Amino acid sequence: MSSAPVIVWFRNDFRLRDHSALSAAVASGAPVVPLYILDDETPGDWGLGGASRWWLAKSLDALGRDIADHGGRLILRRGAILRELPRFVEETGATAIYFTRSYEPWAVALEGQLKLHFDEMGVAFKRYGGRLLREPEDVRTNANGAYQVFTPFWRAFVKDLELHRASDAPDQIKSPQRLPKSDDLRDWELSPTKPDWSGGLGETWEPGEGGARVRLTKFKKHLAAYKGDRDRLDREGTSRLSPHLAFGEISLAACWRAATDAAKGKGVLDQSIETFMKELAWREFSYSLLMQFPKLPEAPLRPEFAAFPWRDEPAQLKAWQRGKTGYPIVDAGMRELWVTGYMHNRARMITASFLVKHLLIPWTKGEAWFWDTLVDADLANNSASWQWVAGCGADAAPYFRIFNPILQGQKFDPNGDYVRKWVPELAKLPAKAIHAPWTLSAAELAQSGVVLGKSYPRPIIDHGHARGRALQAYEQIKGTSKLAKRS
Repeated sequence: MSSAPVIVWFRNDFRLRDHSALSAAVASGAPVVPLYILDDETPGDWGLGGASRWWLAKSLDALGRDIADHGGRLILRRGAILRELPRFVEETGATAIYFTRSYEPWAVALEGQLKLHFDEMGVAFKRYGGRLLREPEDVRTNANGAYQVFTPFWRAFVKDLELHRASDAPDQIKSPQRLPKSDDLRDWELSPTKPDWSGGLGETWEPGEGGARVRLTKFKKHLAAYKGDRDRLDREGTSRLSPHLAFGEISLAACWRAATDAAKGKGVLDQSIETFMKELAWREFSYSLLMQFPKLPEAPLRPEFAAFPWRDEPAQLKAWQRGKTGYPIVDAGMRELWVTGYMHNRARMITASFLVKHLLIPWTKGEAWFWDTLVDADLANNSASWQWVAGCGADAAPYFRIFNPILQGQKFDPNGDYVRKWVPELAKLPAKAIHAPWTLSAAELAQSGVVLGKSYPRPIIDHGHARGRALQAYEQIKGTSKLAKRS
């Protein structure tokens, strides 16, 4: 047997369980060199945001320790992958590279270029699935295109769905006698220092495969209440698995199996389990769209939106980013994001709708802010969801659906607990007014320690005016075919 090593190239798959590429590499019998390359060049404008870089540092540290526990060592390198990976192959004398497929536009192009290069070198370039439940090519319309409405996608997606067999972490990751040098993770300075704004992230999250498994175990206890609780901002009703999925610390298959296991004995899926499965399938839907439409992160899927009268309002954009719009439910969501790198899904819809429909600020501005501040930033999910809210994407929300932030707060945070947590200057307000503090008199506000315009901002725009202006803007492009037909 040859002593030449093989490389396991880690990308967004920072786990040892359910890792087809790693399992195949270990099964080859050759020494294995686990490798991660930090590439800030190839992704262009979509390099990792600040919150994702914080998570990456913690996740790589956890992965390195997990690999060491199984006898191997994670090697770290930095630079353009198209340059660094071939260099690493020559340095190690590796005969094969095992890796998990990615779907971002630059990743697709990169894989094609690397395949040509390594074919010429005589190095096996072995790609495996595992990031998704089904490959995008497997779920297509009769015209062989991507579904642009979720419900028919869902029906096609679950039909004949077969999960790959679950695999444990390898018993041993055999290292070569001589390991190449590795960068020191600390030298990458992925975590913020001056200023260090990451305190809330560290208090909220446990990055790594171990943290992901703990999170899934905890969520399974609450899965039965998922449908009723997932929209409640004042309850722990969501799975909070998204950052672990974004970094591949747990597989979608493991989450799907947890749901199917919970359904056993019920005869049919209950509504909570099916709702959770549909949330997982939305990720798949988003990736299907991204593969079919590589410009999804930058350009509206519906071309008539190129003529939409977006506004350039830097001051209002900053107020939205910092959670100072004067609408408590919007501000609570944006402040939760700033402190924890995460935002409740219902709050994401409310805050996104406010930006694009109340303020008429381009959805790409919000997409970029979420990309930089979310620990679960995921290109396909982020861009597809922002386009959905703006009305310019696939299966888009009707243009006339403009969330009233006051009513949304009253419905999904009825006692104001979510607002009190993230907007503490309003904590003493009565529940009846906490989502619209301007409805109280100055004397009533003073009793709760609130002075509008000083301790808390007045609304930066009137809801009624904003709604009318948004409807008028959408009407300007309504007659250009698709918008009118689908509304």
